[in-house]
Amino acid sequence: MAEPNTESTNPRRARANTIAARQARFGATSMLYTIVVIAILVLINWLGNRYNKSVDTTSNKRFTLSQETQKLVKNMKGDATITYIDKASNFTNARGMLDRYKNLSPKIHVQYIDYQKQPTVARAYGLRYAGTAFVEVNNRREEAKALTEEGITGAFLKDEKGVRKVCFVAGSHEHTLDDTESNGLSQFKTLLERDNYQAQSTTLLDKTAVPSDCNVLVVAGPTADYTPNEVTAIKSYVEGGGRVMFLLDPPIDFGREHVAENTALTDLLQSWGVTLDKDLVLEENPMGQLFGFGPEIPLVNSYESQPIVNDLKNSFTGFPVTRSLTVKNGDKTTVDKLFSTSDRAIATTKLNTNEVNPSDPSNKKGPFVLGAAGSYNTGKANSPGRFVVVGNSGFLTNGMLGFQANRDLALNAVNWLSSDEDLISIRPKEAEDRRLNASQHQMNVFAYTDLIAIPLLIIIAGVLIFLKRRAA
Repeated sequence: MAEPNTESTNPRRARANTIAARQARFGATSMLYTIVVIAILVLINWLGNRYNKSVDTTSNKRFTLSQETQKLVKNMKGDATITYIDKASNFTNARGMLDRYKNLSPKIHVQYIDYQKQPTVARAYGLRYAGTAFVEVNNRREEAKALTEEGITGAFLKDEKGVRKVCFVAGSHEHTLDDTESNGLSQFKTLLERDNYQAQSTTLLDKTAVPSDCNVLVVAGPTADYTPNEVTAIKSYVEGGGRVMFLLDPPIDFGREHVAENTALTDLLQSWGVTLDKDLVLEENPMGQLFGFGPEIPLVNSYESQPIVNDLKNSFTGFPVTRSLTVKNGDKTTVDKLFSTSDRAIATTKLNTNEVNPSDPSNKKGPFVLGAAGSYNTGKANSPGRFVVVGNSGFLTNGMLGFQANRDLALNAVNWLSSDEDLISIRPKEAEDRRLNASQHQMNVFAYTDLIAIPLLIIIAGVLIFLKRRAA
């Protein structure tokens, strides 16, 4: 019987053993790598859930809470809870905003309540509309007006400061809060309520003092003279630490237009360092022409560094039919300019006609101050009176409030007057229009490049690689 050929079988067996050993090592290595990768993924997922961080790459930081909100949360002494009540299927829509607050501080807790499964709890919160957030701080609960930074941060402030009331003087043909026409203030009232203010009308004709529950008083474009009683009440209010916004139009008198000079009120302001000039400011601004505005609506983009206007840089505000101001410090007042026209503006003192001659040598030359803010030293620590004076009331009416930064100017003024500087600049950040405008020729180039040229190059490269490997 023939002996087996060990010389031929041993190498085959050795190769088989080598291959088996290699496969075993490869399998073990693959399993080890798999375990390591899974462990890394688990660790990343755990860290991601525990330390939820995001990066806002938008140019205007649309998804980042403002410095004011961050400062407010940082200075909180106790814990706060944000409760969002809605259907469970809508919770995801709210997490983006609420997680930004939760990530600011471990003091902020967020909870979600499904009103369909927990109707009793929802009713206990006083839920009126699904999709509402409630903020609880120091055993006080406040409803956020909207699921926005304005609404939620405003609820935080209201929890801490309570209800703040803005009173609009009525009785001398001022702009009215409930008027929805272009000359009314209904839109401004809505904005104030979103900032957690209560807006209401009040009359001083039958009162000896401004109501004590008014945090801010607004004199919005009276066309009739104020009585000595009203002026005295306003004077005592500011000099006792009150806050007033004066919006006084030029005393024009032609056709059906008649605005009283309101001498007693303007004399009071002059004693505080703000002189309202009896003139009408006009400006031929090319930008105004783009918006369809005439010279009687000066556009402003020159602002000082006062908190009311500090964030309005590079923005325009418009003031239809406005007068100029002369500003200086008073015996007990410190007055700052807010904004001015360009040096191309002129001002006429002829207020009894609607015809203005730009070449009239009696016209004054710009720039002109159109707004000012001042503080009155009451002698009490941390209780100064504050006042804002603008030579125009039309900028916050329904017809002009939506123009550029008019809304921000009006709300910033109220925030500063009520010492709510934390709310200044907390405004919705609109998505930027970053569309690509291309001609038809450019669109054709894009189409041919994307649909024909690039796929063809990929095919050619693949064929060349295939042929090269085949030849090798």
